[in-house]
Amino acid sequence: MRRCSKMLFSSIVFLFYFLPIVLLAYFVVPKKAKNIVLLIASIFFYSWGEPVYVFLMIFSAIFNYFMAIDIGRAKVHQSSGKSTLIFTVVVNLFILSFFKYYGFLMDTVNGILGTDIKYTALALPIGISFYTFQALSYIFDVYRGNVKVQVNPLKFTLYLSLFPQLIAGPIVKYKDIAEQLDERHVTLEKFGDGTMRFLLGLGKKVILANNLGAIYTQIMAVSDSQVSVLTYWIGIIAYTLQIYFDFSGYSDMAIGLGRMFGFEFMENFNYPYISKTITEFWRRWHMSLSTWFREYVYIPLGGNRVSVHRHIINLLVVWSLTGLWHGASWNFVVWGLYYGVLLILEKYLIGKYIEKAPTWAQHLYAMIIVMIGWVFFSSTDLSAALEYLKVLFCMGGVPFANTYTLYLLRTNLILLAIGCLTSTPEPMKQFNILCKKNAVIAIIMILLVLVLATAYLIFSSYNPFLYFRF
Repeated sequence: MRRCSKMLFSSIVFLFYFLPIVLLAYFVVPKKAKNIVLLIASIFFYSWGEPVYVFLMIFSAIFNYFMAIDIGRAKVHQSSGKSTLIFTVVVNLFILSFFKYYGFLMDTVNGILGTDIKYTALALPIGISFYTFQALSYIFDVYRGNVKVQVNPLKFTLYLSLFPQLIAGPIVKYKDIAEQLDERHVTLEKFGDGTMRFLLGLGKKVILANNLGAIYTQIMAVSDSQVSVLTYWIGIIAYTLQIYFDFSGYSDMAIGLGRMFGFEFMENFNYPYISKTITEFWRRWHMSLSTWFREYVYIPLGGNRVSVHRHIINLLVVWSLTGLWHGASWNFVVWGLYYGVLLILEKYLIGKYIEKAPTWAQHLYAMIIVMIGWVFFSSTDLSAALEYLKVLFCMGGVPFANTYTLYLLRTNLILLAIGCLTSTPEPMKQFNILCKKNAVIAIIMILLVLVLATAYLIFSSYNPFLYFRF
């Protein structure tokens, strides 16, 4: 599937042109015009590269705005508004499915029926999974009576299009920022905290994720004669660290940007790689998505307050949808079901045994399971994932290690060690202590991160963002 070009937070254009201009305009205009400045900036930000899809986002805002008003009006007249709710959900999911899953559906049909139906691959509108889920959360909460209908179309469009979290989350529920759309304040301290959070995220993304990603990309490009078991383990370790720093770094930048404009977004990551079980891992990884599925899918299905049989079905439904949300490919569906089955096993069979194991064994178990999961996630298709797993577990007919493995370790061991250490809370804990003891040194360190990140962006062309594919 083709994808639209986009403006990255970790780009020279954004850092030194777009963001300074928007900040200047935002703080210069009177209070009543601040939302308008953010809305214009958000639409411009989204339209960068391929403007046509901005109309799709605006349509989503207008459509959901009026549907929510209709649901609110129905409730005033003692009607449930259920028919409008169903219609709204169907339209939102149809739009998402058409752009995201059309090619996947056609490939599946061709594969099953042996046909060769031609189709044109559609460009995936960036952020469509995120803003669709935000729109649905608003519609659900209006229907439940958890929020008041937003009668100001500009404020609702701003909620859906707010550029700090528009294209990569965290998924912000309307009820969490409804009051902030009306009233918010930016103090010098809050702006400073936001700036620091943004720059730390930038460092995670550019300095760590990009360089770790280069290791994985290099390994995936090696010739068959250079493949070994240990080389592929180095590759998946690098990818495991890359995707964490890539996505959590971008979330940090989004949260930091939000604070700079007075918004408070929910945390999206809480050091998931220190987890001792898969259940704990998913309480720490992409928390805004997990919260969304729990609140709007899992609990409405009955959650865990049902029979064991029904609970297992609920988990499998939620995790198959979670996998499908991440990508239009069977390897993502398998990835989601893989975690669904593991969570069921931990809940009903192996959880009590894991709790009795030594702490190091619990961590090792969780990380091996997670890395196996990332093989499905990172692969182009299911067959590629299975081939990678064969090599990992000594079934690929390749040596355990070779000279190329030694070269990788010699040139990348320090970076991998830094990545492992930085994925734990301790470095951030020490940095916070430093901030309290000597703010000047802390500021110098943050500015050094900006300088290093800028230098990398200027002299390197490798600057992917993995979660844009969703």
